[in-house]
Amino acid sequence: MAELRMREALRDAMAEEMRRDESVFVMGEDVGVFRGAFKVTDGLLDEFGERRVRDTPISENTIVGAGVGAAMNGLRPIVELMTVNFSLLALDQIVNHAAAIPYMFNGQAKVPMVIRMPGGGGHQLGPTHSHSFEALYLQVPGLLVACPSTPGDAKGLLKSAIRDDNPVVFIEHESLYGVRGEVDDGGEELVPFGEARVRREGSDVTIVGILKMANVAMEAAETLAREHGVEAEVIDPRTLRPLDLDTILGSVAKTNHAVIVEEGWPHGGVGANLSALITEQAFDDLDAPPQRVTGADVHMPYSKRLEQAAIPHQEHIVSAALATLEGART
Repeated sequence: MAELRMREALRDAMAEEMRRDESVFVMGEDVGVFRGAFKVTDGLLDEFGERRVRDTPISENTIVGAGVGAAMNGLRPIVELMTVNFSLLALDQIVNHAAAIPYMFNGQAKVPMVIRMPGGGGHQLGPTHSHSFEALYLQVPGLLVACPSTPGDAKGLLKSAIRDDNPVVFIEHESLYGVRGEVDDGGEELVPFGEARVRREGSDVTIVGILKMANVAMEAAETLAREHGVEAEVIDPRTLRPLDLDTILGSVAKTNHAVIVEEGWPHGGVGANLSALITEQAFDDLDAPPQRVTGADVHMPYSKRLEQAAIPHQEHIVSAALATLEGART
């Protein structure tokens, strides 16, 4: 095992898969000479050359469309979009083409591509660079959706995504690129899609954290144990489609309480979906309604103080956990 930053783990995943399979290539804005907006593609141009690390024009619709065509013709493109917000410009290609083509051609045409998208708030980049659109892509049949929170999971999930024959939306939180963690350096430790990770065992309340919020949930769990004597079980789904609902429901059956934490908006969000699934399928196990902790229902502010006020923090998770436990006692 090696300790790497998340950007380094993602880079190693791409490099290893490019060495393993010549059909894998990278394309996007500034991925070559500039080494990526967040320096995730650092070194790839030097090793693989311009044929397999391709700088593109500033046109997300064109970038993704070219990736769809390449994938249909036997290649395995890794498409980098500079932020998840810019993916809205390519929504037609992602939803109507990448996701739908295998269905429309009855599986005779495959679209094995990965669309990497940084997102999330906390960097004072304003509303057009900072949002969390996991719920948007979660809705689309035919897409796989990955949301890693640790360097090790990021590497293993990206390698699995590159090898998959389905289009994968791979969402990376901008605040996690510099986070360090243990990473397999052997090259073959894949993280399967549809397998959640129990980050912390607990018996009192289940906390499900999405992307960066899985790490914030871990901090909240330690506070709950230290200051309130509450043992929280923290679950990181790692992939939202497919979703490992069995692990979540199994935890709720043990703790009888649930809190779902995401940075996205509250209406129609990932937390709303999970809350509905838990209520529908684990109603008899619940001692109180599930609690949701979300980002504020606003466009992401530019002001640092307002931006921080719009993002969930550990104190919000602690309050939600205590509220659902209090709800069980009243």
